[in-house]
Amino acid sequence: MPADPEAWDRLGLILVMTDDPALACAAFAEGEALAPAAVDIALHGVEAATLAGLLPETLRRLDARCAENPFEPAAQIARGVALERLGLHADARDALEIATALAPDAALPACLLGGVLARSNRLQDAEVALRRALELDPDNPRIANDLAAVLMRMHRHGEARTILAALPRDAAPVVCNLATATTSVGLQAEAIALAEVAIRLEPASVLPWRTLANSLPYLDGVGGGRLLAAARACSDRLPRTALPAFTNNPDPDRPLAVGLLSGSLRSHPVGWLTVAGFETLDPELFRSICLGRDVGSTDPIAARFRSLAADWIDVDGTSDLALAQKAREIGLDVLIDLGGYGDSGRMPACAHRLAPVQIKWVGMQNHSTGLPEMDWFLTDRWETPAELEHLYSERLLRLPDGYACYTPPPYAPEVAPAPVAANGFVTFGCFNNLAKITPRVVQTWGRIMQQLPDSRLVLKTHQFGDPATAAAMLDALATAGVAPARIDLRGASRHRAFMAEYNDIDIALDPFPYSSGLTTCEALWMGVPTVVRAGEIFAARHSYSHMSNVGLSDWVAHDAAAYEALAVAKAQDTAALVSLRAGLRARTKASPLLDAPRFGRNLGAALRFAWRDWCAGAR
Repeated sequence: MPADPEAWDRLGLILVMTDDPALACAAFAEGEALAPAAVDIALHGVEAATLAGLLPETLRRLDARCAENPFEPAAQIARGVALERLGLHADARDALEIATALAPDAALPACLLGGVLARSNRLQDAEVALRRALELDPDNPRIANDLAAVLMRMHRHGEARTILAALPRDAAPVVCNLATATTSVGLQAEAIALAEVAIRLEPASVLPWRTLANSLPYLDGVGGGRLLAAARACSDRLPRTALPAFTNNPDPDRPLAVGLLSGSLRSHPVGWLTVAGFETLDPELFRSICLGRDVGSTDPIAARFRSLAADWIDVDGTSDLALAQKAREIGLDVLIDLGGYGDSGRMPACAHRLAPVQIKWVGMQNHSTGLPEMDWFLTDRWETPAELEHLYSERLLRLPDGYACYTPPPYAPEVAPAPVAANGFVTFGCFNNLAKITPRVVQTWGRIMQQLPDSRLVLKTHQFGDPATAAAMLDALATAGVAPARIDLRGASRHRAFMAEYNDIDIALDPFPYSSGLTTCEALWMGVPTVVRAGEIFAARHSYSHMSNVGLSDWVAHDAAAYEALAVAKAQDTAALVSLRAGLRARTKASPLLDAPRFGRNLGAALRFAWRDWCAGAR
């Protein structure tokens, strides 16, 4: 039946399944020629071409088809997918927008367009496209799942959770997204249960284990051993390809090529906590190469990364294996991962090894990666004392001061006088993501405020833009004994306004077990000290490190009872609060936390130590 396009399509699918994607491309091309309106066959051809490394040739054929018949949506759809696979995102959007215009009543092109827009960080446009696709195909769980994922990236977790909760729980990606949304509205235990459901659905898949590893640090009472086991289980499921041995010159003292791997080299916690350190590395000894996402020229932190980098390579859309091969081609000596298992993280690429020395730092650095190929974990003595070393699969590369170097935003307002001086009562605050606020944290805050009946509490996070989420928090605090009149819930704002709102609080209350990182640094810059409870896992010790680094270790407790007592005692000493606030910005500025040259020297020494260790083994 040589004239049957379905026969050619089936043959192509079988050839893909039997590892002959190049021949499959020829079969799909025959099917496309016989049925030019068949979208499935055209998309199967793109998939086969991707596997065979023949995407440029397939794109040329699709270009010719579109030129010959510009009103055929199937070719435009396949062309859009191929263009994105080749990293030509703007052209991909154009092709899929044409396809949606040619087939306005078809859900598929609108869905694919929404995906491309989302991956291009045009989230509002992506929402519009995906909502249109869902209108056309309301029972399609894939479209609903994609829409929920976009809403989560827009910090609308309550809406996303409502959509996901209505879907069947028989597909691991849907359940994983539901787990993430559930963590994000502060229901940590429920989220872990969902991640475990996803694992039962697809135990050999990376995604469910990655979801569990990302959710566990927020769970009350989680230990480092459990986190390490989850990270190792995730790592065990990552694909690995045997690549040629490294040929880097094992000279221990030569200049080094250092790769900075992250999708967040911009105004983001990764940027605020690392850019000054990279800027102050000795350029004669270290050549920094950014492997990240092109975010344009307007972001000030991204501009600083571009200035410090010897090269910037846009790796968005590059496969993990291709990324590892590219890193070897450019001769990286040291790779610093700044993304972990986050949304834009490239930990799976690190499993292929991008450089002889691989180091984990910041960016979803909540605990050990569990990845055998990750050699070192950049840390400090507060984050990982000797008694906690056994909870990490990496070797610990301790800096002599704190593990991060904070860059305050230039637009941060001046520090206002302590509110307690004018109000006559202490105002506590927490500006952290709701995912970090566990039921035990709420109960502890309730007991603190019951002992200080005139005190107030300001909670600020993007999740409180959702009325249902805000109402749930007020109910939880009321159950903990705090009347709603004493609570001020605030939603998202621009960063400048966010920083100014620290002038409304006297004391920050750190959540636990997942401690503040950048948030504590910002509070310190705005004259607000933080009451901290240090825990066992890396994520439970961020504020401990930052507060100790500015000489405020007396604000750190090591259990819940001590945390409660410390908060009450600090709130009652209003004279000390007023005095501390008046000089805290200057104190923070003079501390190692902001001393970029000092940090750069320490970072350079740590990188050189790790490199020399590799050289000793390579000889």
